[in-house]
Amino acid sequence: MMQNNRNGNRTKAKSRPFICRGLVCFLFLLVLTTFQTLYGWESQIVYKGAGDSLVYIADKEGNRIADFSYAGYMGGGVDIPGVEVKKTISPVEGDNTGHIETALFEIGLLPRDERGIRGTLLLEAGIYEIHGTVNIGIDGVVVRGVGDGENPEANTILKAVGNTPHQRSVVVAGGGGTSRWRDSVAGSETDIITDTVQVGSRTFEVEDASSFQVGDNIIIYHPCSGLWLAAVDSGGTFWDWPGAEPGTDLPWQPGSQPIVFNRYITAIQNNRITIDAPVFNHLIRKLSQSYIYKYARNGLRTQIGIENLRIDIETAHSADEYHAWNALDLFQIEDAWVRDCTMLHFGLSGVRTNTATRVTVENCHALDPVSRVTGGRRYNFQVYTASQQILFKNCHASNGRHHYVSNGTSWTSGCVFLHCTSSGAYAASEGHRRWSMGLLWDNLTELDGPRPGYNPRLLGLYNRGYYGTSHGWGSAHCLAWNTDVADGELHVQKPPTAQNYAIGCSGDLITGQKPPCSFPEADGYIEGSNRQGLTPVSLYEAQLQQRLQNQTRVIRLAEEKKQPLDYILHQNYPNPFNPVTTLSYDLLHDDDVVLQIFNMKGERVRLLLRASQIRGNHAVTWDGCDRNGHKVVSGVYIAVLRVGKLRQSIKMTLLR
Repeated sequence: MMQNNRNGNRTKAKSRPFICRGLVCFLFLLVLTTFQTLYGWESQIVYKGAGDSLVYIADKEGNRIADFSYAGYMGGGVDIPGVEVKKTISPVEGDNTGHIETALFEIGLLPRDERGIRGTLLLEAGIYEIHGTVNIGIDGVVVRGVGDGENPEANTILKAVGNTPHQRSVVVAGGGGTSRWRDSVAGSETDIITDTVQVGSRTFEVEDASSFQVGDNIIIYHPCSGLWLAAVDSGGTFWDWPGAEPGTDLPWQPGSQPIVFNRYITAIQNNRITIDAPVFNHLIRKLSQSYIYKYARNGLRTQIGIENLRIDIETAHSADEYHAWNALDLFQIEDAWVRDCTMLHFGLSGVRTNTATRVTVENCHALDPVSRVTGGRRYNFQVYTASQQILFKNCHASNGRHHYVSNGTSWTSGCVFLHCTSSGAYAASEGHRRWSMGLLWDNLTELDGPRPGYNPRLLGLYNRGYYGTSHGWGSAHCLAWNTDVADGELHVQKPPTAQNYAIGCSGDLITGQKPPCSFPEADGYIEGSNRQGLTPVSLYEAQLQQRLQNQTRVIRLAEEKKQPLDYILHQNYPNPFNPVTTLSYDLLHDDDVVLQIFNMKGERVRLLLRASQIRGNHAVTWDGCDRNGHKVVSGVYIAVLRVGKLRQSIKMTLLR
């Protein structure tokens, strides 16, 4: 560009304005980056709304992120107890299997306290050779060492030697069975009659709730019907593609993949049941008739802890497979924990769960497995079949294939990997096969990226097609939150009738497209890739904090009044909603109740309820219609609950 100077000569325009504009842009980006780092950004589908309550946005199919905060010991938010030592032993020469189990039997003779706990067996420093399997099959028993380091003079080391029986587990805690909660109380089955129980829901209506009580442990069972299989494309197995093995890699069959949830009843109103934790998949009645039954809990063990010790498996060489195979199994167990432990040289898993609920694995290391590097091996931290509400926190895995993995199929859901790290992975952490649901990788960090020559995928929420005998959709309603796969890849795809999510994650490539994904499916929900400053930093911790604060606020208000609250109206769920939302409230004594909906002009839209009700939890749904049955427009509405002479209100957002 040319311009005239003062003497009329043509000269090149000065570049200062461009430099200034560039400097302004640079400074703007710097300020923006600093702002995002200091103050953060929020997802469009889960964020803090009024009163710092988390708001969840559902898509047109009703898919939304559920509340994962119920994972962990006692359903999350409960401290692992410190349990008094009742017996102490030291290692003996030769096999210590019977030596430890005899001491455990003595602890088992002690009475249980109000928590169901008997006491701790302390293993003093030294090497305890284990020639068999140590079974911790007694309720309320804790096994504690003095350290998980490699020096036997200062640490407790269980040294697994030999291979009898072949590829055994070193320690099994719990009842040891793999019932998948099939055992039911005779005559307790009743159908769920709610047309659609959406993912994240905690309430539904049954045909007959008369035989159930608050506190009952129930199983929710969604049969694997032909109609449901058709809706999920028979599992998405690509069984007729080149590479699939004829006669082996087949579509999923009716009955093969029931959706199962293990829950407790927290409230009953007529035939409406409220459960302690959400479901992690839609239960759509026209696709499959779901039902519930009382869980008989046969053989189940509770309140078992393993602490502060090292399990080291003796092997011959890096590909040896003639040795103990699993360091620690948690089978047929509930409300248990493992903390401050190190597991080494297993062939399959450092920690594996099966028929397990409400377990915390904290500050543990599953390191350096020994086996061939191929399928069915090196799953360092594994939630296997019928594993629900399992929390892995501050753990580290090295040199495995699938470091943080669900291999549990449609019986497994609601499991969380929180603030965990990984190094030397040969393959991806992932939902591995057949509709594992509601898995959360929250602040998982890959320390060193993919191995040269191996697939760069380090986290997978995707379709595995015909791999591994028709694994198909390995993940549904699963989420990677604020996770860093270094210079690896994160694959996230959308299953039919469900969704998977990657929010605020970092990596070389985050996608659902083929290639690099193995099978062609739509992208999952991907937001904020390689963008710093996601808030909340941890979704699990934010969800847990909100749940516990709500409980604390109720207690604090009750204390300030010096008397129990008359009632508590909870925020409607979901919110925003379309077209249906549920309003729930607690009555602390029998009373007259009126529940109404108003618009922002103060005009009454709908009278939902006028009744005399008994104390307890109650829930009412609003279908977004006025008193004449006409759909109301999008906007903010106010729900007003009157109990006796007292009133409480909440705002709700309807999005058409």
